[in-house]
Amino acid sequence: MVSISPAADTGLAAMPLEFAAFCELHRPRYLSYAKVWFHEPTAAGRVVDQAFCTLAQVWPEVLGSSNPTAIAWQILRSTVAECERPNSEPLAEHRPAPADEDLAILHYVVGLAAPEIADVVGAETASVAGQLRHALRRMPQEW
Repeated sequence: MVSISPAADTGLAAMPLEFAAFCELHRPRYLSYAKVWFHEPTAAGRVVDQAFCTLAQVWPEVLGSSNPTAIAWQILRSTVAECERPNSEPLAEHRPAPADEDLAILHYVVGLAAPEIADVVGAETASVAGQLRHALRRMPQEW
């Protein structure tokens, strides 16, 4: 269950039902990812809420795209990077695939299986599994 309603806390009450459902589905996983970067739960929650606000601004276009989940994930990643390093360049908005580091975090730190990760980042399960194998071969200090 979501502890903070995105609609209630971010002024998104007028958003379509599809957006509310998307937020409800993805918020727990997004929050788990953000907690890796922002160890304080309140700070992580603010970053996720900020990402959802950004997503809300482009929701009709995102929903009409071929992969709304992948675009939403990139918005979250960009928001995390921007908040973590406010004076540096944000992550590229439309990388062809999620970074190995993100997948490793979602798998080894957050505890998601490859199909769950694929659902969160908007990728194919086989691709995620292959990238996880590649990430496992790398030294953890490289993540």
